[in-house]
Amino acid sequence: MAFEQITGQIIDAAMRVHTALGPGLLESAYEACLLFELHKRNLHAISQVELPVVYENVRIDVGYRIDLIVEEVVVVELKAVKEILPIHQAQLLSYLKLSGKKVGLLINFNVLHLKDGIKRMVND
Repeated sequence: MAFEQITGQIIDAAMRVHTALGPGLLESAYEACLLFELHKRNLHAISQVELPVVYENVRIDVGYRIDLIVEEVVVVELKAVKEILPIHQAQLLSYLKLSGKKVGLLINFNVLHLKDGIKRMVND
């Protein structure tokens, strides 16, 4: 499946979750429901994936976790914040670099219209 198809499925699933739950909940609630929705669509998705830092060829576990990885290629970082800030985008880019993945989605569920809370990013 191509990146566009996978990200399209993720966004569609997130919109379904947002329509059902609305804004104002904790990030963990959206994560659990989105994971459930992705599995219903027969997408391979795992949550809370450990992400070590590799420094001078040494793997250092410092507690970073990727919210979701879908089909082993798309990193999904979820938020439930007032607005997406540049630091949130930098976080996703760092996660893409550390994981070696190319495409990521930053999804903020704390918005009236989910389309206003989605940012797609690519690691070049």
